[in-house]
Amino acid sequence: MKNDQLIDTLNDLIQISKDGEEGFRVCAEDASERQAYYKNQFLERSQACGQSALELQNLVRVLGGEPTNHTTVSGALHRQWINIKSAIVGKDDEAILNECERGEDAAVNAYRKALAKDLPSDVRLIIERQYQGVLANHDRVKALRDQVRAKKAA
Repeated sequence: MKNDQLIDTLNDLIQISKDGEEGFRVCAEDASERQAYYKNQFLERSQACGQSALELQNLVRVLGGEPTNHTTVSGALHRQWINIKSAIVGKDDEAILNECERGEDAAVNAYRKALAKDLPSDVRLIIERQYQGVLANHDRVKALRDQVRAKKAA
């Protein structure tokens, strides 16, 4: 893989990580007051996504590139959708968790796409480690959503 292509791939992952950082922050703000546990989970996930973005930005610099420092357009639209949906349904926890899961689906797909490329082994190790974090984020959000659904059904 050419260096420019590698930097582009890393910048794509930086953007999706920044999307996660902002998306989880918005979800923390929108979680109902009675769900402090959700807020804390979302804030932790936001910080983890931010750390992933920083790690990737440093890697881009090492490769001689200019790291991106912004989210994707689709990520911004997704956060707006979370805000609109939260306003309409009264910050319903299940709706917020559904939107968080949808955001994490996008992150899983972005990391899978990157891992399908011919990456240098040192870069692949970093991306694979971060991918495991993305999968864990997805699973946590899904488990939280399933808990909310179970409480509603009870």
